[in-house]
Amino acid sequence: MNRPRHFNLLARVLHWSMAAAILAMLFVGAAMVVSLRYREALLDLHRPLGVAILLLAIVRLVNRLRHAPPPLPEDLPRLQVWAAKASHWALYGLMLALPLIGWAMLSAGAYPVVLFGGVNLPPLLPHSPVMYGILRPLHGVLAYVLFLTILLHLAAALYHAWVRRDGVFGQMARGERGG
Repeated sequence: MNRPRHFNLLARVLHWSMAAAILAMLFVGAAMVVSLRYREALLDLHRPLGVAILLLAIVRLVNRLRHAPPPLPEDLPRLQVWAAKASHWALYGLMLALPLIGWAMLSAGAYPVVLFGGVNLPPLLPHSPVMYGILRPLHGVLAYVLFLTILLHLAAALYHAWVRRDGVFGQMARGERGG
């Protein structure tokens, strides 16, 4: 199989735009938990941003399944190859699971998922205080797991860029024209 030397343009655009959106979402979510004054405004931002992340994650996953990623360096230890693949699939899983769990949580709590201009998403679950009580802490725990996974992903990217200098970082950062 002839594998590319870099991620395709759509993969790179989605990667960096979703990185910004997910970091914004994590900060909005954290602020939402501690702020009474701005809670409603933050919620009004959190819900549509979550739906946007879900839609972009679906597009990103389809793109990833249609376009093979560039190979990792041949001299990369097997444990690091496994960790790279596992962490990428964990990121995809979390990018899909967190918005869906948030949507299901709000549905179970009988809260509307308002996007913009009065457009609401249909409920995923019927009203159930028990399910709401399960999904709310799960949503928060998975947000922490996502944050930790992102930190590990960033650490690995910097390791490849600054320590190994093996071109892995450039596969996502620059594309074909960048070298």
